[in-house]
Amino acid sequence: MSDDKVSAMRPARVLSDAVRDVKNATADRTDVVVDLRDAHRMRLELLAAELEPVFADVPKDIDNFDFTISSGLQPRLWIDAVSHVALGRDRRTFRFVRDTRIGRVVLAESTDPKRVADQVTRYIAERIVERQQMMDGGADPALPGFARETVAEAEPPMRRLGQPVWSNVLSGFGLLVAGAVAGIAVMAALYWLRLAATGVSF
Repeated sequence: MSDDKVSAMRPARVLSDAVRDVKNATADRTDVVVDLRDAHRMRLELLAAELEPVFADVPKDIDNFDFTISSGLQPRLWIDAVSHVALGRDRRTFRFVRDTRIGRVVLAESTDPKRVADQVTRYIAERIVERQQMMDGGADPALPGFARETVAEAEPPMRRLGQPVWSNVLSGFGLLVAGAVAGIAVMAALYWLRLAATGVSF
């Protein structure tokens, strides 16, 4: 049998079949990603339900907190602008983190949502207390036993009664004259030395 007959018996490759196979593989991967995202969101919703009484107790006039679950490839339960709860790579561990100037700090990490909920509750309480202290204008001393003294002098000191104004003017004028005389003396000395160096005699 010739090579032409063998090649004629082989089925031709069809591009549409390859495109269909690629679409099926992409759909399978997308389904996996969607399933993971939905599973993450479901576990975060369980944590949010655990924290719902705490969220409800936050005063209405405090708008520092978000308490929302963001969408995306990795859903997060946002507590405020710098802290959130997300799931770890094992999809079972809750990780409560806060972004700081020195990097991200893990505040709590556990597979038990109640333990993480306790830490989130304490964090919310600390932020409320800090806000109240800022509103009251109070601040704790940086060192124990060191208290900041209040400065009573808010205005420049007043001139004592009976102190003559002309004495201040004359003393300032006297300093000006003394400075001028000293400058003239220095210039005369330099001029005299220059003349002496050139050999001019008087």
